This record gives sequence, C-alpha cells and structure tokens, in this order.
Amino acid sequence: MGAPPGYRPSAWVHLLHQLPRADFQLRPVPSGFAPQEQEYQQALLLVAALAGLGLGLSLIFIAVYLIRFCCCRPPEPPGSKSPTPGGGCVTWSCIVALLVGCTGIGIGFYGNSETSDGVSQLSSALLHANHTLSTIDHLVLETVERLGEAVRTELTTLEEVLEPRTELVAAARGAQLQAEVVAQQLQGLAFWQGVPLSPLQVAEDVSFMEEYRPTSKSVHGPGTLLSTLSTHPTRGSTLKPVLLCSACYRWLAYVLLLLLELLVCLFTLLGLAKQSKWLVIVMTVMSLLVLVLSWGSMGLEAATAVGLSDFCSNPDPYILNLTQEETGLSSDILSYYFLCNQAVSNPFQQRLSLSQRALASIHSQLLGMERGAVRQFPSAQKPLLSLEETLNVTEGNFHQLVALLHCRGLHKDYGAALRGLCEDALEGLLFLLLFSLLSAGALATALCSLPQAWALFPPSRNPSVLCSGSRLSEPLLPAGLEPASPLRSFPGCRRRPH
Repeated sequence: MGAPPGYRPSAWVHLLHQLPRADFQLRPVPSGFAPQEQEYQQALLLVAALAGLGLGLSLIFIAVYLIRFCCCRPPEPPGSKSPTPGGGCVTWSCIVALLVGCTGIGIGFYGNSETSDGVSQLSSALLHANHTLSTIDHLVLETVERLGEAVRTELTTLEEVLEPRTELVAAARGAQLQAEVVAQQLQGLAFWQGVPLSPLQVAEDVSFMEEYRPTSKSVHGPGTLLSTLSTHPTRGSTLKPVLLCSACYRWLAYVLLLLLELLVCLFTLLGLAKQSKWLVIVMTVMSLLVLVLSWGSMGLEAATAVGLSDFCSNPDPYILNLTQEETGLSSDILSYYFLCNQAVSNPFQQRLSLSQRALASIHSQLLGMERGAVRQFPSAQKPLLSLEETLNVTEGNFHQLVALLHCRGLHKDYGAALRGLCEDALEGLLFLLLFSLLSAGALATALCSLPQAWALFPPSRNPSVLCSGSRLSEPLLPAGLEPASPLRSFPGCRRRPH
C-alpha cells in the first residue's frame, strides 16, 4: 500500500514493532495492531505490568537497604563524634542523584511538549479535512439549488416566450433536461453527507483529552456534519473507549507531575544544604510518592509507545477498515483517498465526465437560443443573460469540485495526521519514558542515601541549657578547667545574677 506523502515509519517505530509480545498465559501474540482483540490487549497490559514489577523490586530493594542500615549498624562508642566513614560520598551521591532527576525533569518537559505538538498536528489535519469535506457539501448544495432555480424560473419563462418557434422550445427543454442531469450527478459527489463520523468532532475530542482545549464551534462551515460518535451508539462503540480512556487531561497531568518532582528535588537539596531534618523527612515521604507515580507513568508510556508503533508500522489497513465500519462508505472511495496511487481510480470520474458534457451541452443550447431568439423575441434576452450567469457560476463551482475531489488534498491531511501521531507524538512519548526511567532511578538512589545523609547532621542544640551559665551545661570539660572562650549568648537569653 502507498504511504502518505512525507510519512515513512521511523527507526523507533520499527524497533518497538519488533519487540516480542505475549498474553497473560505467555503465549506469543502477533505484533499487528488489533486493539479489539483480547490477546493484544493482554499483551499491552503485560508491557505496562513490567513497570509495576520494577516498582515492586525497587521498593523491596529500598526496604532491605534501609532495614540493613538502621538495624545492622555496629554500635558507636560513647562520646564518639567521629563522622561516619564515607559520609561525604553518601551526601554527594544523593546530590548527584537529585541533579540527575532534575535533568530528567527537563527531558520530561521537552517530551511533553513534543507529544502535545504531535497531537495538535493531528487535530489540525482533522480540522482541515473537515473543512474540505464541508466545502464539497456546500458547493454541491449551492450548485444544485442554482440549477433548480434556473429550471423553475428562467427556462420555464423561455419556454413561454419562445412558444411560437418549436425548435427553440425544444432547445429550452433540452437545456432543462441537461440541467437536471447535472444536478443529479452533482448530488452524488457529496459522499460525506449524512455520514455519522465527523472529523471535526474527533478533533475536538482529541484536543479536549490532550489539554482541555475544545475547538471553537465557529469553525463549523455550511454543510458541516454534526453527527458525532457520542450520538451514534452503534458505530461509535469502537472509538468511544479510546476517546474516554483518559480520565484527566494528559498534558496537564504531566505538567503537574513534572512540577511535583521538581519541587521535591529542589526542597530535598535545600534540606541537605540547610541540614534540616524535618524537611528531609517530609521530602523522603514525598520522594516515595513520586517514585510510585514515576513507575506508573512509565508503564502507561511503554504500553502506549508499543501500541502506537504497531499502528504506525502499517496504518492503512486499520484506518480503512475502521473508517468503513464507522461511515458505511464503499471501499473504492476510501481506498482512493487514503492510498491515492495510480492503482486506484477516481470513483467519481464518471459523474464528473457526465456533468462536464451536460454543462457543455447547456452552453451550446444557450448560444443557439441567443442567436435565433433575441432579435425576434426581445423579452427572452433577460432570462438568457440570467441563465448564462448561472451557468458561469456552475462551471466555476464544478472546477472547484474537481480540484477538491482529487485525492491529493485529503491524502495530504491524512499524511499530516500520521506524521503528527507517529513522529512527534511517539518521539515525545519516548522522551517521557526516558524521564520516568531517570526519575525512578534518581529517586530510588536518593531514598537510599537520605537516611545516611540525615544521620550526619549535627545534633540540635537546646538554647535554654546553653543560656543557663552553669557548669552543668559543659559536662565534657575536665574538672578544674575554665572554658577557653566566653559563653556565647543566644537571642532571647539573659544571664542570671550570681
């Protein structure tokens, strides 16, 4: 099958498409895109479950490490103030892990933007295709109405005026029959009229899921098909779960996740710099929460990327079958616009040829009536001029319809939609996957390092004891020795009189 212009499956699509798949019974599953089959759904769920397995293993590793750190340390001798060996390395490893996490956050913002750009390109292509289909409907409706009005008024008037000359009356009736032929043939060109699938509604649903940005209703042009999947329970049942699979808006959800992890990393670094134990404890709990979210997002991203690569490796068969099921259009029409190659002929070529010959016949008959009737019947000049104007407008609309009905325009929109979905959106998903991986690794390292860094913090001092001025406040000094330096005063402390 011919690929859309400018779209070729990328290396990432080929690589992800070649990954093995298996269902819950670990039986091999073909990599062809088949979301309606239970085995394929189980294969994608199993890919997402691998992230859950990684989360479980990381939590077990962190728990074992912390238990060993807290319960298996040798007791320190009384009065020992020597720092733990390797304490500086532990602190710096925690800092480096958090900085790696910040780098992953930057990658995540880029991936989120790329995914949003791909979805926006998909929506724009759908809107442009909807504009093309609406323009075809509008031109057909306008031309048929003009021809019908011409048959009812001008041609009927000419028959009455030219009644004394039977040959001119026959020419007027012939023009009337040809106008009816043109109207009948043009009505068959509005192939999308009455179809329950609206590209405009699909674009609005995609934009709404992506970032709560519904398309303005003002773009509805004349002849726009307002039947939607949500109002058609039978044919819309296939796409509806896809449109409602996300409970929240993807772009906003990832922005909040990225900001949450950024705040956790920054406040953890601040707690290490200020040696604030309570801040480190709070950020440790928050790091555990973000770690769970990172693994969960990794599972969703991996399953989505694998399914999208299966679709993008050969999208034509699935799109053709789904569109035919949703619209009820013939396979000849859909193949012509989705494939647009020389092997598929224009399904409207016969109608266009008949309409063109009928318009040429009307034009010649009008010229014959104008030459033979204007001098003898001056009252026939006005309806003849009105008919010529109608014929000129009809021919202009006809040529515009010929251009719009060619497969180039709609096939270009189809290629733009695939490029947005299979290039930009897939690339953004891979960057988001890298972000989740870096985030999970950095947070797991930080969770293992934070307790050791916390143990290196100096013990908190009690200002009330230090302000008492008693020798009991300095129990470590030898008896009979005075302090080498005067007692420091703390804010809010007063010396007691002796």
